[in-house]
Amino acid sequence: MTPVLANSLKNLIKEAFEGPPVPVKESWFTNTEPNSGIFGALEGVSHETASVSVCGVTLAAHVDHVRYHMWGTNELLSTGTFPKMDWAKSWKISAVDEQQWNHIQEELQGEYERLLDAIDWMEWNENLANEVTGSLAHSAYHLGSIRQLLKYANKK
Repeated sequence: MTPVLANSLKNLIKEAFEGPPVPVKESWFTNTEPNSGIFGALEGVSHETASVSVCGVTLAAHVDHVRYHMWGTNELLSTGTFPKMDWAKSWKISAVDEQQWNHIQEELQGEYERLLDAIDWMEWNENLANEVTGSLAHSAYHLGSIRQLLKYANKK
């Protein structure tokens, strides 16, 4: 992959998680407010709010599912093999306490940083490019879900 495409991919992943660059001049797919990515959406969210069930799923489950997916992507990038994944298990989180909620968010931050680092050193092929691009799309999808869940959960 060319450096231009790798940088573009990193910028889009950063937008999904951090929101557009500050000062905001433009946005490719998030709102143009600062912190409109996943990390900004989660800022200040309590473990109680993360535990509100909306149609049988919690914000905590969504966030951990994104982390789990990114972990799988990172494992593929570092080992060359996609790990065996239990997708149903990734949705089982219901109520979390403050420590669990903080841990989920810290692990998501770690997997995000690991992915950005991998883009700089990996030897690209079509499969890996598809995996990283798919991870971006997956994260952007869940950003929308997280924002919608928060609208509902904050009304309770």
